[in-house]
Amino acid sequence: MVVTGAASGIGRAIALRFGALGDTVVIADVQRAGRDGESTDELILRNGGQAEFVQADVSRQPEVQALIDGVCERYGRLDVIVNNAGIAGRHNKDLLETTEDDWDAIMAVNLRGVFLCCRAAVRVMLTQDPIDDVRGHVVNISSQHGMVGPPGSVAYAASKGGVVNLTRQLAVDYGRRGVLINAVAPGKILTGSPEQGNPEALAYSHARTPFARLGRPEDVAGAVAFLTSPDARYVSGTNLLVDGGWMAY
Repeated sequence: MVVTGAASGIGRAIALRFGALGDTVVIADVQRAGRDGESTDELILRNGGQAEFVQADVSRQPEVQALIDGVCERYGRLDVIVNNAGIAGRHNKDLLETTEDDWDAIMAVNLRGVFLCCRAAVRVMLTQDPIDDVRGHVVNISSQHGMVGPPGSVAYAASKGGVVNLTRQLAVDYGRRGVLINAVAPGKILTGSPEQGNPEALAYSHARTPFARLGRPEDVAGAVAFLTSPDARYVSGTNLLVDGGWMAY
């Protein structure tokens, strides 16, 4: 399986979960080490799993194609791809402050990257023999902000809204041919990134989330594991909320 953007945060948690389940995990990211200086592939290997790192920028088609071709050459098939790579940060602004460069930077990774990875992966999956009726699983990491209008996040919200509907479209187009395509929409997930240290923002997230705590990367990993398990082989085209009830509020 492939997990993009898996050097840290949610992507790392997903990769670790599948490594613990016995899958061979290919970590694709622009850098190998996470914020803590550790690499996800080494963590999986240390825990007795199987993993490798492939440097890849998902916004660049040749790098995406090389990633998928390499996986197929080494392992014979691609059963799961999790499109997690995404950015926001300094490019995440309101409409009047958003430059064309800000817009393009976010769209290149968050939407174009998902499109490129889906296209390369589905093309391969369609050639594979099905296992229990399924030729392959695609899980796109969207966001609750792809369904609402979060203040000051015009490009990010638009990109994640695109991921939600891209997921539905591909599920419709390729479900009959045995490819299950779903999305997971995280709420406020504490990944340890520096920008999450704002006390006011954390207080707001606690107040806005009905559950007693905020999310952990492992919560998202569990949802992805479910969607790619035999228990979910009749689930397709969904955008599964992992948000502690945020969107129910």
